[in-house]
Amino acid sequence: MAQPPIPRHAAPALRKLARGFPIVAITGPRQSGKTTLARETFPQKPYVSLEDPDERAFAASDARGFLARFPRGAILDEVQRAPALFSYLQTIVDSHPVAGRFVLTGSQQFGLVGNITQTLAGRVGLIQLLPFSLGELPAAHAKQSLPAALWRGLYPPLFSRRVDPAQWYANYNMTYVERDVRQIAAVSNLTRFQRFLKMCAARCGQILNLSSLGADCGISHVTARAWLTVLEAGYIVFLLQPYHANFGKRLIKSPKLYFYDTGLASYLLDIRNATQMETHAARGGLFESLIVAEWLKHRYNQGLAANAYFWRDNVGDEIDLVVEDGRKLRALEIKSGATIASDWTRTLAKWTGWAGTRGVAPAVVYGGHQSMQRQGTQYVAWRDWPKIL
Repeated sequence: MAQPPIPRHAAPALRKLARGFPIVAITGPRQSGKTTLARETFPQKPYVSLEDPDERAFAASDARGFLARFPRGAILDEVQRAPALFSYLQTIVDSHPVAGRFVLTGSQQFGLVGNITQTLAGRVGLIQLLPFSLGELPAAHAKQSLPAALWRGLYPPLFSRRVDPAQWYANYNMTYVERDVRQIAAVSNLTRFQRFLKMCAARCGQILNLSSLGADCGISHVTARAWLTVLEAGYIVFLLQPYHANFGKRLIKSPKLYFYDTGLASYLLDIRNATQMETHAARGGLFESLIVAEWLKHRYNQGLAANAYFWRDNVGDEIDLVVEDGRKLRALEIKSGATIASDWTRTLAKWTGWAGTRGVAPAVVYGGHQSMQRQGTQYVAWRDWPKIL
């Protein structure tokens, strides 16, 4: 018997947007649950997938007739595959502005968001849906270790099907990353692109150096930048920008590279089980990626933009995550170790002085099992991070 869908934290924001915009759109990577979210949130709406070749051909040849079937609106899945629809949608919602009339979903950010900004600007409320957050799966993560959580990742099919993560990511990498994403980037050399993906995974949680990344893959830094931009658009990787305030120091200006999902990064690093993850050199960077991505999911699920940065000066003092909330700044260190070490708060102590009245109580998110206050510092166990959010 099929399991009921796991409730998504983005659903309330999606309903709220549908009360204020004639069109709402859900974008994100393939297999992140966009279709399920749309159909569960708006069960009364007709559903049509533009992946269906007959529906796609109908929309391409007679967009007006295609949309005439849905006078009260519909869910149009993978709508970027029928770009002719966007101009007609604009005409419909401008003539009869009914809130929440159409729900659009799309995997390719360039295709969906590009058409929205060109044709439907001001008419669409947008939700970016990433794979599950830890907070959406508390029961699942209560039963597994941190290495297992990092290795398994958070894509919905891994929790709704009996499938081995290594096999699932192998197919996901081949059908989405190497096919769809590479197609957008117009990459002709698959071998170099595969190496580029692996080199990105090896640099997860590190300062981005495009020249070094390109040299390791046999491509120019210009090509590396172009390919990285496409990986960002495809919700494979994201860049965490450095915080811009000076605090009297010379600051690093390059961003840090992270993966939205640690399971995919682990697959690209040839980590095939949780036991290998326990002692792998990339574990610290992957843990950082998990915690930072959780913050982004928290923001995106509310329909908000990211407000996260890192801070690092030219002598190596670094804060892993800086969250800006109005005039206030919260600093967090991210440590994958399960045992608290005395030097974890060294930079946080300096940060408190630098940030002055703008800073609020800093914290450490770590790989242990128990959250606590210790010598004036809040230590947050990784499983409790969603509660802090």
